[in-house]
Amino acid sequence: MRNLILSAALVTASLFGVSAQAADPVVAELGKQYVELSSPVPVSEPNKIEVVEMFWYGCPHCYAFEPVINPWIAKLPADVNFHRIPAAFGGPWDAHAQLFVTLDTMGIEHKLHSAVFDAIQKEGKKLLTAEDAGDFVATQGVDRAKFIETYNSFAVAGTLAKYKALAKAYEITGVPTLIVDGKYRFDVGSAGGEEQALQVADQLIAKERAAKAAQ
Repeated sequence: MRNLILSAALVTASLFGVSAQAADPVVAELGKQYVELSSPVPVSEPNKIEVVEMFWYGCPHCYAFEPVINPWIAKLPADVNFHRIPAAFGGPWDAHAQLFVTLDTMGIEHKLHSAVFDAIQKEGKKLLTAEDAGDFVATQGVDRAKFIETYNSFAVAGTLAKYKALAKAYEITGVPTLIVDGKYRFDVGSAGGEEQALQVADQLIAKERAAKAAQ
């Protein structure tokens, strides 16, 4: 398990160490900026175009991507359905994924997402146990006991298992990774930068929109 965690962390560092920069125009090419999944993954709302971001709270590249992707998310058209899914490769990845799923299950993830990222990336908090995570969210106005109860619930365990299965279906090897409509996968490294990754996303969204219109 330790080797898996270290391997995943090394892949993350090597693939996504591209800093934010002024984005040169990019034309998304299959096999270059993005790949097509060997088997399409069903989306949650077939009448919309789904965009998934796989991330980890412990990933500095995911953290650096936040101020770039968040304004883009806010401007997405009504026919695009965006989801964040935590990657769970074991150890701290699983603990942080469980934290995310707990907040999401409680309906408060959108309120605390940035605060959790800041706590881990800027303040050096680990947040690897229900108790430590509960202590932190309590400082954000969340009922600690309710949080811990939800953290340890079957509902959270079931969602976490579902997300692990999705990560395998998406064939991801690191984070942050984007998947468009359960068909196309790419990352900051393959796209050429953070802004370029969003250009690739826009082009693949347009591709799927045209395909749906032609059906």
